[in-house]
Amino acid sequence: MSQVGTLNEQDLHAALKHAYARPGDAFEVPLGRFVVDILRADGSVVEVQTRGLSKLKRKLTALLDDRPVTVVLPVASEKYIVRLDTAGTRGEPRRSPRRGRAVDAFAELVGCTELLLHPGFAVDVVLTVEEEVRQHEPGRAWRRKGWVIDHRRLLDVHEVVRLEDRADLLAFLPGDLPPVFTTADLARGLRRPRRLAQQVAYCLRKVGAIVELERTRAGHTYARADA
Repeated sequence: MSQVGTLNEQDLHAALKHAYARPGDAFEVPLGRFVVDILRADGSVVEVQTRGLSKLKRKLTALLDDRPVTVVLPVASEKYIVRLDTAGTRGEPRRSPRRGRAVDAFAELVGCTELLLHPGFAVDVVLTVEEEVRQHEPGRAWRRKGWVIDHRRLLDVHEVVRLEDRADLLAFLPGDLPPVFTTADLARGLRRPRRLAQQVAYCLRKVGAIVELERTRAGHTYARADA
């Protein structure tokens, strides 16, 4: 994705789409009832989805009947926040303390996990450096005191983690996880909130990588399917 450096004036979706493009690719191509982001010369499809992956499930399922599909899913490993005043003047970028990791993609994967069992389906989790531009709109986004996201801009790419099958998902389990574990154990091992650990467990169970054992006072217990 060597074009990233020359495309940082575009929004995140457009920049990733062009960064993924190869000679001979076509953009915004109608295929049946759908329009795809990139149609490669070999007939495969690339879809860039910055959020709301579950909304793509119907489309992806239909496309996979005829061709391989790769979904590009960005996760901000580094983020800079820029605020625009009422005149549209940019403030100084402020570095966000939050650092995204590939495991954060599970918050989106819960919407279409079973597709990872399809041999033609893959997800590229792109760990990005992003700029998030916010505008003030009173009455909206009360948690952020009226500051809403205007657009996200791609600055750089740190890494791409490809997910193609059950083994790729299983690799996210921490090495020091006990043989029988709860989502609380998983959250501690991942150093992530329990809500995300629950989403990881759901995805792994859906693809048969882990099995649910029983419910205890500490919650549902799980074990690796190959244990």
